[in-house]
Amino acid sequence: QVRLVESGGGLVQPGGSLRLSCVGSGRTFPTNFMGWFRRSAEKEREFIGHIRWIGGSTHYADSMKGRFTISLDTAKKTLYLQMNNLEPTDTAVYYCAAANVENFDFPGSSWGLGTQVTVSA
Repeated sequence: QVRLVESGGGLVQPGGSLRLSCVGSGRTFPTNFMGWFRRSAEKEREFIGHIRWIGGSTHYADSMKGRFTISLDTAKKTLYLQMNNLEPTDTAVYYCAAANVENFDFPGSSWGLGTQVTVSA
């Protein structure tokens, strides 16, 4: 079992930055991969990117490259998502996920409850 708790969401002005955190715990944590997704009123779940627990290599969706950076503090068992130059279209609930394969829909994957990010003047 894996428990994931996101934090760091809130209201930010366009052009601003925000860093989200996701702390993992549980008997079967850590997993091989951890990732970030988001869901908005306009779009279904969007993949942002993921990171390998061992080695720290990252993979991003093409549309997320440049403004979003995923990192990991293995000692703190915490995943981060640094978001820069935020736009109103980035408004969404952001979720972290953990999986042992490079497919977060695979049985056995775990998800947090999400943290709301609102980008508005």
